[in-house]
Amino acid sequence: MTDTRTLRGLIVDYGGVLDDPAGGALLLAYARRAAAAGIRTALFSGAHAVPDEVAAAFGTVLLGAVRGARKPSPDSFAAAAAELGLPARDCVVVDDMGACVRGAAAAGAVGVRHTGAETTLGELEVLLGVPARA
Repeated sequence: MTDTRTLRGLIVDYGGVLDDPAGGALLLAYARRAAAAGIRTALFSGAHAVPDEVAAAFGTVLLGAVRGARKPSPDSFAAAAAELGLPARDCVVVDDMGACVRGAAAAGAVGVRHTGAETTLGELEVLLGVPARA
């Protein structure tokens, strides 16, 4: 069976992903390229604040609870996708926590567990069709 979904949204965690000293800058650059290619982007973090330069790379910034739900609840990921104007099934969620990836998948999104920038970028390139490198 072929999956005919169109993935049009990218939801990325901050802590453990974008603050990764070994690859955070690469993932941030990817988020900018994805946005330029028409992918709707959101930074979704349980943190109360993120650096301004990180927030500026995303079309939507969601900190803490979204519509009353917190990560790793599937409702939080469905709400984050709704903030992008998309159903969760049209989104890729990148998080370093397995529980959050499972929550995203339970909401219908494609979950990518971040363990390193190169692996994550490779998966995003396949899923979103945006080149991993400029």
